[in-house]
Amino acid sequence: MSEDIKTTAEAAEAAALPRRREVHSNPEVAEVEVPEKVAKEPVQSKSAAEWAYERLILYIQNFEKQLDETHEVAMGFVGGEAGVLRIEGMGYFDPDIVTFYGTDSSGIKTQLVQHVSQLNVMLRALPKPSDDGEAPTRIGFRLAEGLKK
Repeated sequence: MSEDIKTTAEAAEAAALPRRREVHSNPEVAEVEVPEKVAKEPVQSKSAAEWAYERLILYIQNFEKQLDETHEVAMGFVGGEAGVLRIEGMGYFDPDIVTFYGTDSSGIKTQLVQHVSQLNVMLRALPKPSDDGEAPTRIGFRLAEGLKK
């Protein structure tokens, strides 16, 4: 029973740490794995842009784990007629801007700059641009390496 009792400092620290919950109808779908560095760093120590950036990386990486060798991650734009962006890079600019780099469905170089208060991202699986036998690009895994440092 004494394990459930927390000091005021422990309760305050626990309230400041990120929390997450997911439930899927398919038990095969993996939950987002949160690196220890991200899980242990208080939310208040990050800007809104950095915090959104880190969580998006984890969602992108988890989405890519579910793709086959013929698909890559892309994002659909919510609202408007802008279409789809094949994600080739992502970043943030403190305190409140997140940006995505890539190409649209016509192969045109595209960059989306978005305020975190307007952030809506729909991850999509797009066929690889060519069937050249090379492995699909997995940007989420490359981005996630930075979260471990």
